[in-house]
Amino acid sequence: MITFEVNDMTCGHCASTITRALKATDPNARVAVDLAAHRVQVEPASTDADELADAIKEAGYTPVQV
Repeated sequence: MITFEVNDMTCGHCASTITRALKATDPNARVAVDLAAHRVQVEPASTDADELADAIKEAGYTPVQV
């Protein structure tokens, strides 16, 4: 499980945008978003943390791996 803190994720739209970006990068990944804690947890199927972080960045957000 890879966890990112995404402090600029502030609403449900942000969460769904990040989820879509991660699923586009790794369609079989399991994604869990905790909006209140600004956390995104990913169980990747075929990607690594750097690729997932890049997907979040490309969606317009600032991930920090924890």
